[in-house]
Amino acid sequence: MITLSQLLNNTNSPWNITKQPDPCKWQGVNCTGSSITHLSLSGFGLSTSDFLPVVCKIDSLQALDVSNNQLSSIPNDFITTCGRIDGFKLLNFSRNRLVGSLPAFHGFFGLQSLDLSYNDLNGKINLELDELVSLKTLNLSRNHFNGSIPTNLGKSKALEQLELSVNNFQDVIPDQIADFGNLTLIDLSFNQLSGSIPDRIRVLSKLEVLILSANNLNGEIPANLSNIATLSRFAANQNNFSGKIPDGLTRNLKNLDLSYNKLTGLIPPELLSQPNLQTVDMSYNKLEGQLPKYISSSLVRLRLGSNSFSGDIMSLTCATLGNLTYLELENNSFTGMIPQQLGSCQSLTLLNLAQNQLTGSMPGQLGNLSHLQVMKLQHNKLSGEIPIQFMQLQVLSALTISWNSLTGPIPSSISNLKKLTNLNLQGNYLSGSIPNSIRNLDYLIELQLGENRLNGTIPMMPIRLQIALNLSSNHFEGSIPDTLSGLTGLEVLDLSNNKFSGEIPDSLIQMTSLTQLILSNNQLSGNVPKFNSHVSVVTNGNPNLRIATPPQISPGPASRKRSVAVPIVIALAAALFTLGVVTVVALSISRRFYRVNDEQLQLGGDLPPPQVIHGNLLTANAIHRSSICFTKAMEAVADPLNIALKTRFSTYYKAIMPSGVSYFIKKLNWSDKIFQLGSHDKFEQELEVLGKLNNSNVMTPLAYVLTTDSAYLFYEYAPKGTLFDVLHGSLENALDWPSRYSIAVGVAQGLAFLHGYTSSPILLLDLSCKNILLKSTKEPQVGDIELCKVIDPSKSTGSLSTVAGSVGYIPPVSEGTELAKWVLRYSAQRDKWDHILDYSVSRTSLTVKSQMLAVLKVAMACVNVSPESRPKMKSVLRMLLNAR
Repeated sequence: MITLSQLLNNTNSPWNITKQPDPCKWQGVNCTGSSITHLSLSGFGLSTSDFLPVVCKIDSLQALDVSNNQLSSIPNDFITTCGRIDGFKLLNFSRNRLVGSLPAFHGFFGLQSLDLSYNDLNGKINLELDELVSLKTLNLSRNHFNGSIPTNLGKSKALEQLELSVNNFQDVIPDQIADFGNLTLIDLSFNQLSGSIPDRIRVLSKLEVLILSANNLNGEIPANLSNIATLSRFAANQNNFSGKIPDGLTRNLKNLDLSYNKLTGLIPPELLSQPNLQTVDMSYNKLEGQLPKYISSSLVRLRLGSNSFSGDIMSLTCATLGNLTYLELENNSFTGMIPQQLGSCQSLTLLNLAQNQLTGSMPGQLGNLSHLQVMKLQHNKLSGEIPIQFMQLQVLSALTISWNSLTGPIPSSISNLKKLTNLNLQGNYLSGSIPNSIRNLDYLIELQLGENRLNGTIPMMPIRLQIALNLSSNHFEGSIPDTLSGLTGLEVLDLSNNKFSGEIPDSLIQMTSLTQLILSNNQLSGNVPKFNSHVSVVTNGNPNLRIATPPQISPGPASRKRSVAVPIVIALAAALFTLGVVTVVALSISRRFYRVNDEQLQLGGDLPPPQVIHGNLLTANAIHRSSICFTKAMEAVADPLNIALKTRFSTYYKAIMPSGVSYFIKKLNWSDKIFQLGSHDKFEQELEVLGKLNNSNVMTPLAYVLTTDSAYLFYEYAPKGTLFDVLHGSLENALDWPSRYSIAVGVAQGLAFLHGYTSSPILLLDLSCKNILLKSTKEPQVGDIELCKVIDPSKSTGSLSTVAGSVGYIPPVSEGTELAKWVLRYSAQRDKWDHILDYSVSRTSLTVKSQMLAVLKVAMACVNVSPESRPKMKSVLRMLLNAR
């Protein structure tokens, strides 16, 4: 132990043989008598493996935990030496930086538990673990292993727990897995497995947990799973299972998750009535029919959203559902009224009945749900006034009743909802004025009141509004109040389609977080104030409003456009809309989605750096792994001066590490995402899947940090900023044709890669020149990439837009015409094609002009009026490459 203490002397080890000569009293050391039996060096900051062979000289050692360090290898002499210790039972190398293939564990005949999770190990697994005859617990999750699921896991088949999640395992689930008759837990989630669930799995009579989520499995759910009396949890969500749900499936289950599959037919009558059943998630299938008559009183969560269920929901009475906490029935075809009896479900925390065909008035009894935090009733046919009883919901954080037929005023007692963060009453027939008391909603960050019949003046608004203030399509008139300028955290302000008159207050420039100001179709006059370049200001439909026109600086006719690179990129975006692998959806999503006790708002001004709950590196690149410092990054994001850019959906900070290397830190509030999978842990899994993207033209996270209320993703820094910056900023003249062509090809390569990525559906939130980042003037990266399993547009607190992608790019000299439409109009006359090109670039040479016209043809194909006629992304890339 003296030698070991010396080896660890330069680390964060608290061991000090001078101060404490008895090793049995050191932190992480357990002894039996004077013999050391357990060593825990977890979180000691170890980066070298030199000490490991020395550890093996402790012949009484039974357990070694070196998790949460920075070790990159397991030395061969450690395997050789420790493998000879007879009583050695537990080995934990999780959350390190181990690379390469799995070492062959020779010896270790007494080893019962092996944990190598959260590393960067790769390759296939063959016989490396077969000598571990006593192995009971094996955790290899969150690595990069591939090939088939290993079945040589100890010749004695003693294994009880097998965790192989978040890897790249392929092929089918092997029948031989049933040879391990003692298995109690199998987790094969987040791999690339295909085929059906083996029939032989029924012989695992001790199995308690079976997790097969996020694979490519298909076929029917085996009916014989109900014969495993010990099985309490079965998760097979996010696969391609089809057919009907077998009878008796929940006979012994506590937790069932079959969401995101292709299941059809009715719910078996007894499926929800089993006495032990606690959670059921069958959302996002093709199930139909009515709710079963009998539902278990032990149910805590019931998710049946996004199916084709019909009939009423009167069977949901809290006489039998006293423990129900989450009820989610959204996006079905339920009819009838909302049962008054739901008001007695005192445990309800989340109630989501949105996107159905419910009618009648909202029962005031729902105001008795004292624990309710989220109520979502949007997109129904509800009528009547907002019940005054709703104002009793003291812990309600999100109230969405948009797109119904509500009438009457907004209750002045709305200020009683002290915890409210999101209020969406858009798309109703509400009348009267906005109550002055609304200013007292101290936590409100989003207010959607558009498309109603509200009138009067705009009162003082809650000072912490952040996501959006939408008052569009009402009957407001008079001047735009200066008081709005105090909303310095607000990002979107929509006052369109009202009767506002007078000038736009210059004070609105003080709204430093503003990204969109929509003032169209009012009666405004005077000059439009000069907002920052990142603010999108929409003012059409105000005849007396004057907009300053910047002077022409390009030679040639005024109608000639500034850059062909922009139409190319927009055209690529248009092509992207039509392709099936990548779902591109523009969302009028708020940045705020419903949450239930997952976060606390980070409010206030000068805040200390966020406290890191957990951080993890996703990249195997040694330079990044040695440079990234989580503490330094959190110091950077605490200072607004470090904001480098804002895209439509994200805020990027620049953080300079102690090594001098710069990174982008992208902030994601917990409220920015809809956690479909139900927990932060599952979100971590998704981030790690995203981190496996490997393409130089796609922004891929290098690491992440989780804090109490946010997630932060680390990306390579793009010194040139965005394509928008380069096209319209000081570097404009440096963007010659080779650079523009390289950017177009790079973007196409990135999109083609995403289209071909089959491990998990990708969601590109937005594609425009503002979120294509440039490492150099020839190296673009597509940004704002997310996984469909992280984002769920259907659960937006705002309504979904029917428009795909960004608002069409409007250049400063096009008099409000969208660029794609302008190009199509000119392209109808072949002799005017030259007018579409940037003259300052096309005049360089005949070769350049020829290439630009060839690329223009590709762009025009991408914006073809018929979606079916638009080329696939691989074809776009090929055509671009052939254009040179």
